Amino acid sequence: MNNSANYAIFIDLENAGGKVHMLSTIIEKVKIRGNILLGKAYGYTDSFSPLKEMLLSNTFQVVPSIKFGHSQKNNLDIQLVIDALEVAYKNELIDCFCIVSGDSDYTPLVGKLKSMGKFVLGISRSEVASRVFINACNEFIFLETMAAPEKKTKKKEEEADSAAELNELVKTVLEDADGDCIYASELKNTLLRLRPNFNERSYGAAGFGKLLGNLEKQFKDIHVEADNFALKVTLAEKPVPASRTHISRENWVQVVGQRLRALKAEGFERVNPSVIKDALLEDYPDFEERALGFKKFSDLIKALEKQDVAKIETDEQKSMLVRIL
Repeated sequence: MNNSANYAIFIDLENAGGKVHMLSTIIEKVKIRGNILLGKAYGYTDSFSPLKEMLLSNTFQVVPSIKFGHSQKNNLDIQLVIDALEVAYKNELIDCFCIVSGDSDYTPLVGKLKSMGKFVLGISRSEVASRVFINACNEFIFLETMAAPEKKTKKKEEEADSAAELNELVKTVLEDADGDCIYASELKNTLLRLRPNFNERSYGAAGFGKLLGNLEKQFKDIHVEADNFALKVTLAEKPVPASRTHISRENWVQVVGQRLRALKAEGFERVNPSVIKDALLEDYPDFEERALGFKKFSDLIKALEKQDVAKIETDEQKSMLVRIL
């Protein structure tokens, strides 16, 4: 994790969808990586009005969608490219760009930004993510993998500042660090980016180190240790629940179907098969399609279609997509 990174983020709202929590997750993912110095959202219409507070509170500039003929989408794409290049040339403070879109038309933009020494993070729904664009980015994230519906539980307003909510936020930051340790000072800076009103005294702790110790004792999700005169924080190792240790030939349809329904509940109608497999491996690290009698994962997907759980489709690149029924 590079806390000194400064980002400009450009969001195709149609690609990101109209849900507040999804936009919040996108912004949170970028804030974990660094500071957002500039944000622009493209294609705004009245249908995205639930996002208004989120966009304003994060100081986003909004480019509205004005329907005129068949060229509106192309106009917005061109405007995004012009804006991104202008920022790259004029704002020396910004060294990282996040493009929330999977359109292959942005590939030349990515190439130009990288040639200028900029880091490019791409985020998109898997069903519209071009392989060319994915491979061009320094880092790419499927939007579906960020949804995590089983972790994104709704909180009552009065619970927003609870220790449990803070513990979940700390876990999110640590998970994004891919298992690496984070120094407490770096972790606090990240929390302040995510929650500008964060203060350890609000949780009854005299200092941040004390607060981390309290979270460690209460929830047992993190591990805090001293490193000379600093504190290091990592995720605590936990045994995998017995109910999630094995997918069998008897229960695989139910298990995969449950994951697909969770994705559909988050607004994803079609997904790339790799998203499904990654989700299964996250919950069941020992998952292997051959153990279920399939030579390839695509064979498992075809079997799902026979079970009326999903329907196989293809995108413009003739790549397999899974429509969730």
